[in-house]
Amino acid sequence: MFPFFFARRYFFAPASQSVVRLISSLSVVAVAVPVAAMVILLSVFNGFERLVRQNCSAFDADLTLTPSEGQTFAVSDLDTAALARVPGVGAWSFFLEQSVLLERDGRQATAIVRGVDDRYGLVLPLRDAVTVGAPEVHLGDLQRLVVGQSMAYMLGIRSLADADVGLYAVRRGSFSSLLPVQNFTRRTLPVGGVFTVDLDSERSYVLASLPFAQELFSHPGRVSALAVRLASGADADRTRAAVARAVGERFQVRTRFQMRASFYRIMTYEKWGVFFIALLVLVVASFSVVGALAMLIVDKRSDIRTLAALGADRAAIRRIFRAEGFFICGAGALCGLSVGVGLTLLQQHFGFIEIPADSFLTKSYPVEFRFADLLAVAASFSAVAFLLCNITVRSMIVKTS
Repeated sequence: MFPFFFARRYFFAPASQSVVRLISSLSVVAVAVPVAAMVILLSVFNGFERLVRQNCSAFDADLTLTPSEGQTFAVSDLDTAALARVPGVGAWSFFLEQSVLLERDGRQATAIVRGVDDRYGLVLPLRDAVTVGAPEVHLGDLQRLVVGQSMAYMLGIRSLADADVGLYAVRRGSFSSLLPVQNFTRRTLPVGGVFTVDLDSERSYVLASLPFAQELFSHPGRVSALAVRLASGADADRTRAAVARAVGERFQVRTRFQMRASFYRIMTYEKWGVFFIALLVLVVASFSVVGALAMLIVDKRSDIRTLAALGADRAAIRRIFRAEGFFICGAGALCGLSVGVGLTLLQQHFGFIEIPADSFLTKSYPVEFRFADLLAVAASFSAVAFLLCNITVRSMIVKTS
């Protein structure tokens, strides 16, 4: 307590009595700003990650079963009764997907047609993503397409009243160099709905019914994958392992994260790359604490001699000024963390700062505060503060008289 008594006295000395007090206050501000910036930056990355996960969920199921060999499998090859007995499985849906060429009024675009069954809406939140028309891919015997908003613009679709689209799929088992058009199966369907998610999915996917896709791609009775929705509260990794045991080695079972592992890995690398860049800025800003400590030690040389005459050894005097450095760093960190967390929570709940452009995904900058990020910032700055204060005090106070 003895060192902290002196450190507190120096730190809270009136500014009119010591210019060092003013410099210490500026050091607190210099530390607080980058600390707050680190919290805000990490929260912004969390927000964009959450936004991407939410929008990709329209096409990425909780679990996806695909054949270990080949691209398709027969529906009868999968024991759905055994799958239903797995704890944590809520619903499932078969789908078949393959690349096609889309054409309308001279405009062409490549896309992936995903043929889905009637249970697809129970597994993936397609209905929430459809903003124009209806999510149904068929009305009785009438087959329809559901396309992304970006794809609708690319094909020149302005109204669903007249939105027939031609689909060209490579015909299996035949090839003619004289008549290339015979190498494709062509069908024409109206567009019944338009969905809005992330830009990549809008440009890539077109939804149709599973029977239509099986006929278009010449895959009767076969599908590409099985999408599984987890029951409420189910653990994804534990359920994935149980499903893998139930379906056997002929199928590969992956979670949503594993389906886009490289994408999420890159996002994680970017987040912590920015974290270490901000930490470097914080280290540079923390050198103001070094200057404040050095000036304080010079200013208090008479106090150091007095303490030494009273019997204080070098270690005790070092603890006093080391505690002073901790006071400065602690005050700056506390202010920075408070400001960073406060601004983050305000943006997260009220969205005061809006994106200055038309966006179909969100109007305000997405942020998400995570307590783990707060701990990471606090721990890293504590290590920086300890090293800087310790090195400064040890190099400035080498003798007590």
